[in-house]
Amino acid sequence: MAMGNGSTVNGTSEKRVMSCICSKQDLLPEESFQSWGKYAEALRSTKTRFKDRLLARSMDSLELHEMRARSQNEMKRTLNWWDIIWFGIGAVVGAGIFVLTGEAASSYAGPAVVVSYFISGVSALLSVLCYTEFSVELPVAGGSFAYLRVELGDFVAYIAAGNILFEYMVAGASVARSWTSYFATLCNHQPNDFRLNVSALAENYNHLDPIAVVVSIAVCIGAAMSIKGSSRFNSVTSIIHIFLLVFILIAGLTKADPANMATFMPFGVKGIFKASAVLFFAYVGFDGVATLGEEIKKPSRDIPIGLIGSMLITITLYCLLAATLTLMQPYNLINADAPFTIAFQAAGMDWAKYIVAIGALKGMTTVLLANLLAQARYFTHIARTHMAPPILAAINQKTGTPVTATVIMTVANSIVAFFTSLDVLANLLSISTLFIFSLVAIALIVRRYYVSGETSNSDRNKLICFMVLIIGSSISSAVYWVICNDGWIGYTVTGAVWFLATLGLQLTVKKARKPKMWGVPLLPWLPSASIAINVFIMGSIDGPSFLRFIVWTVVLLIYYLFVALHASYDAAKEAERAADSTQASNIEAGETKTQTEVS
Repeated sequence: MAMGNGSTVNGTSEKRVMSCICSKQDLLPEESFQSWGKYAEALRSTKTRFKDRLLARSMDSLELHEMRARSQNEMKRTLNWWDIIWFGIGAVVGAGIFVLTGEAASSYAGPAVVVSYFISGVSALLSVLCYTEFSVELPVAGGSFAYLRVELGDFVAYIAAGNILFEYMVAGASVARSWTSYFATLCNHQPNDFRLNVSALAENYNHLDPIAVVVSIAVCIGAAMSIKGSSRFNSVTSIIHIFLLVFILIAGLTKADPANMATFMPFGVKGIFKASAVLFFAYVGFDGVATLGEEIKKPSRDIPIGLIGSMLITITLYCLLAATLTLMQPYNLINADAPFTIAFQAAGMDWAKYIVAIGALKGMTTVLLANLLAQARYFTHIARTHMAPPILAAINQKTGTPVTATVIMTVANSIVAFFTSLDVLANLLSISTLFIFSLVAIALIVRRYYVSGETSNSDRNKLICFMVLIIGSSISSAVYWVICNDGWIGYTVTGAVWFLATLGLQLTVKKARKPKMWGVPLLPWLPSASIAINVFIMGSIDGPSFLRFIVWTVVLLIYYLFVALHASYDAAKEAERAADSTQASNIEAGETKTQTEVS
């Protein structure tokens, strides 16, 4: 099924889509790619087209109706708040709690790792609140891509979505390889025992992982067949996972020694915040749940309960498990790689390592499922705009799921997981997620304070000024954190600028829009705090991650300038012509009716 310009669908059968037999017309049906002459003409207009798309902002109605119509078939609305709660837990609570806690406690925070988990949890909750308001009013498969298209424009949305898709792909591959490692441990083998060692390949790419590919394909089949079936599987496995974590919690507390918490902050306040930066990534994944908006029965009710409820449960669980670990062992004896397993072995409970491994496997399976569901739905909505091949926007009529996008993303995940070691993958993760969270918070403030054609020039200019100060002070705090080990003067200055800018925004700029159903409280303070915290955490990310971010963004920009810009421009102009034609027809019909009545 090739997608035509605008919302029309070319007459290719759905069977052709599902068999993935694609012609050029399936991949590039837009006018600019119909001949080399037209493509050359499009390239000569790159500057004009880029300016047009850079300033173009979508509309709520366009994302909710016209964009979805480009998939021809509708996704099935079968999910409720109960499903969303467990999708939220399944997407977030994976193996991270079993690994990150050890590093954070032994190297950064000590027993105060509980406080670190709470701080990073609150920062994640702020992002959840921003996502919730958007997802209630724009319950579409594009998630943050759609939100940014509406408020910050096509170009920003494209760069953001390209980064988060890459992040999801790397994360999916990483979790799939971790699944193999934990499975090997459960079978009393070393992590690499179930991988194929090919010495002819380069280091870090020579341990081939067929199990990771098999697990990814199994998850793909489930995700493609039915969203309700995926939800039931996720709910059951997540509930079992929670029971296992509670069991670990209770068993661990039987070996608790309060004396292990005598020195609560051995690394000081700075250590607590360093640990928070590390632990923030134990909460990542909830943003993918927002891409299920088209499949939720009552978004205004189910999304707030599901997203916020799952995050509150996750924060509570993480803090309790961290407290249990630091009560079981002195912080300086906690193992950074397998903290819970070693702690239970030290307490004479060797059998507990199997419980930990089973819990990790179940958690990683649900994370893989949630990851793939989000990837496919992001890609589906991006394809609806023609920034990606529009064939990927297809929704299967029988299953009501984006089968084509699901299969394509599984292939990409599997290739990366099959060859690439965890060490390489770990260095690629991090920054994109925080970048997206920050942009969504910025977009929410823009949404509330700026409506084109209604907001005065004075309020618009003040909004821009205050946003520059909020973002600039947040970046300054992060830079100061990196270059200055001691001192508080810099934070006092940057914190004061952030506070005064947020206060000025609240007091001097008139709100242009009220949320229709559910809104973030304490605006603009909570979104502004989300921006500050996310940017601050970026200051703790290593150099290679920033380099990866820059390189990948350059690759995205090249593809955008040579392909996506022209495809999306053509699609947008075709949609405008279709809308004008419809409007003209309606006017003509109205005039004809009036003349008939007069006669």
